[in-house]
Amino acid sequence: MRHFTHISDLGVEGVSRILDRAVELKSEPRAGLFAGRILAMLFFNPSLRTRVSFETAMLRGGGHAIVLSPGQDSWKLEDRPGVKMDGDRPEHLREAIPVLSRYADALAVRSFAGLVDRDADERDGLLWHVRDLSTVALISMESAREHPCQGLADMLTIREHVGAISKTKLALTWAPHIKPLPLAVPHSFLLSAAACGADLTIAHPPGFDLHPAVLREAEEYTVRSGGMIRFTDNQSTACADADVVYAKSWGPVQLEHAPQLLAQHSDWLVTRALLESGSRPAQLMHCLPVRRNVEVSDDALDSPLSLVIEEAHNRYFVQAAILDWLLNGDDDD
Repeated sequence: MRHFTHISDLGVEGVSRILDRAVELKSEPRAGLFAGRILAMLFFNPSLRTRVSFETAMLRGGGHAIVLSPGQDSWKLEDRPGVKMDGDRPEHLREAIPVLSRYADALAVRSFAGLVDRDADERDGLLWHVRDLSTVALISMESAREHPCQGLADMLTIREHVGAISKTKLALTWAPHIKPLPLAVPHSFLLSAAACGADLTIAHPPGFDLHPAVLREAEEYTVRSGGMIRFTDNQSTACADADVVYAKSWGPVQLEHAPQLLAQHSDWLVTRALLESGSRPAQLMHCLPVRRNVEVSDDALDSPLSLVIEEAHNRYFVQAAILDWLLNGDDDD
């Protein structure tokens, strides 16, 4: 059975096929693509673009999407194995996921990192638990480790606005924030860019490294794709020669020191001047939501260099392509 919970479910060749399919669906929409199909979505955390783009893809394709927010419009769900359920979670995933699998043709789950133990977040326990229990295709709508739909939408946007992703110079730069954020988005941008053969420079202050297991996976992709990954603690150097600057905040390795570390680096704000600091202007990307004038300045977000709206729009087409691949198969079957 196919699932799409991590970029590794596609690999280098699969990423390319999904992007090709998304381009086709964007240029030639197909009516009835999901006729009679049901997608059940579990949101353990809030959503705007993810929820609406998945619902829209299903509805425009002739299918239906059911949205559940455990603890709000459905029972709170327990996920821990072997626990005595005498608390405020009356239903366990071990019953909920098999039941939902009987009702729907595919499931999708969104959950965030706990931001207590980086290694536990990287292991992605909740998502893997759901995957083990599901008897239908499962999609990650973001998890503790990755946000793979976002990563593919990012690559589609670069492909449309810059050209071939292979050898394109990308800069993933850390940006300031009022609190530590999960690593899922930067992880997925890294993995997707590596799978596509991009020339990627990652810039962050000392102590804000991405998880080493994800870095190793990305390096494995570059061997097949011909891509390259570099690291620097100099934001200006990373952005000066980039075709695209991807701004995103994430938490430090030492989460207990997050307030002090975040406060030290407010000068990493991404501005239009930074985008225009090289021999040619770089285009701006960010996954949204974005805290204006904390992460990215108004003059950058409101400039012609910003691709953030196009990037968000492309979530719809990438996710339609993923749903098509999972529900309808492809020529390689």
